[in-house]
Amino acid sequence: MVNTMRAGLSLAMLAGFFAVAAAQLAAAVALAFWLSTVIAGAIAVKLVWSCFAGAVLAVGRGTWKAIRSRPEAPAGLLLTPGNAPVLWTTVRELAAEAGTRAPDEIWLIPEVNAAVQEESRLLGLVGGRRRLCLGLPLLHTMTVAQVRAVLAHELGHYSGKHTRLSAPAYRGRLVIAHTLRQIGPYNPAGWIFKGYARLYLLADNAVSRRQEFEADRVSAGVAGVDAAASALHEIRVLDAAWSFFLDRYVELGWESGFAPDDLFAGFGALVAARRGELDELRGSTPEESGSLWDTHPPLNERISAIRALPRTSTRPDERPAAVLVPDLTEAGRALQGEVVATGERTVLPWPQFTAATLGAMVQREADAVFRTVARTTGRPEVGLADVLDLIASDRLTEIAQPFFPTATRREVGTLFAEPLETVLRLAALRSGVAGWRHSWSGSAEFVGMDGTPVALEEIARTAVSPGGLDKVWAELDRLGIDAQRAAPAERAPTTFGSQVLGGLANVKVEGTEYDLVVLSTGLVLVAGPGTSDQGRQRMRELVGSTPAAKLAEWYRFVPYEEITSARVSKEIPLRAELTLHGGAIVPLEEKWTSEELDKGSRDRLVRVLGEIG
Repeated sequence: MVNTMRAGLSLAMLAGFFAVAAAQLAAAVALAFWLSTVIAGAIAVKLVWSCFAGAVLAVGRGTWKAIRSRPEAPAGLLLTPGNAPVLWTTVRELAAEAGTRAPDEIWLIPEVNAAVQEESRLLGLVGGRRRLCLGLPLLHTMTVAQVRAVLAHELGHYSGKHTRLSAPAYRGRLVIAHTLRQIGPYNPAGWIFKGYARLYLLADNAVSRRQEFEADRVSAGVAGVDAAASALHEIRVLDAAWSFFLDRYVELGWESGFAPDDLFAGFGALVAARRGELDELRGSTPEESGSLWDTHPPLNERISAIRALPRTSTRPDERPAAVLVPDLTEAGRALQGEVVATGERTVLPWPQFTAATLGAMVQREADAVFRTVARTTGRPEVGLADVLDLIASDRLTEIAQPFFPTATRREVGTLFAEPLETVLRLAALRSGVAGWRHSWSGSAEFVGMDGTPVALEEIARTAVSPGGLDKVWAELDRLGIDAQRAAPAERAPTTFGSQVLGGLANVKVEGTEYDLVVLSTGLVLVAGPGTSDQGRQRMRELVGSTPAAKLAEWYRFVPYEEITSARVSKEIPLRAELTLHGGAIVPLEEKWTSEELDKGSRDRLVRVLGEIG
């Protein structure tokens, strides 16, 4: 009943959306007629047409795109009854218990999630091909009982006809999204459509949340209350572990040009090694505050609702969920082959992947030190041997000051031990006497070939101490560290790790208009921006289609490393002056009509400039 109501509501509100468009068109005609009695008729029509024609055309385009769109096949690995017989048998049994038709396809996907699709026709009146998607990470830590609960929940969407009757809601969302995307932010017609879109989403999301509770009841009835509740809780734990894995173990190496040879086996090793930490997370109670805009209820509310349901006599299967797939490791490799495009990246086993990743990071950090020292001393290039020679020449304070501009002369020399330790680590790495030891249970360690830590921090402190250089050279010789091996790889500031922080459209820089994109590594100036009223949309399309590092490569780039000082004289509209190394001054002038890439872009830019000082 809920789903029939959702389909009817979606159709009614979609019809209302077209009624709003028709009403606006009628109002535009009436307004044009009235204006023609006050001013010239041609001028009146032109004024009104400029406001409302774009909105009417946008509705037409949005409707056409929504009608033509079709759900895409999942990005994953198709599992057949032949290569995953136990999983298919389980799904068919659960479908029978849930009172629904089993899916036609089962896909393994690289997400901490499960989902269902149905290619229904005639706005859900006729069912179609069904797909069930199961996240491979779930199979690494869940029990069979928990995965059964997850699968039963998804099959509950089938038995409740959620997937079939979601077609009207799906089309309605597409029509509204496509329409709003094409209407400018200053068009009065767009304001009305946006208000209606918010009303549509509020109503549709409320029904969606009720559907989740319905599917949870199916899950608890088929798999058992305890399994259904613990599965929801486990997904929260797994989601945190998966994010940690990608952030701490994968992303840095990926951006450095490397890829692990067995991504999903790595995740399995991580959750096995950090079982204690995950158990602590399992022991915590999820606390979420829901919103009217959410498509899913808060997790704690769902778990409480499940716990309140009548208990069944279902006996939980506590075997590892990996038994549902014949060879989970091989399935992971096959899935990686389907969804991970390594391109020109070097594919390495996990220990070598970690070592290469952290080695590249050390080189980048050392390069930044070398560039700063070279710039300070007026040399084209310096390495570790040059830095030690400069210290021997009583120039320690001079080369250290740019790293710690607010420190006193007494403090700055001692503080320089930190950047010096970085370049000493590079020397040890390049000399082949030390390297990174991979660990799933903690951070990687920098150790010597015998597995013991190398005391580089102590060597760095000795180097910045009066009369300590002779001891340093002797210790480097004893350890087999060649200072000449620590040399710069990149003379120019790197764009590695660049992320978009914000943007301002139509900013004057040295008298010329640019779209200013704020990266975590510097400022990108995009020449020939266009009109102010399209600034936000233009920048969104640019940053959405181009990696941040490529923006810095393709357009004028001012790295923060090249800015010696920044002075903000006015925040709204922004007025600032950047002073570069060499003395050049770059003025920034925002226009009153400039648009932000997103809310808070200007504040983030002001904060970045303030940190430069």
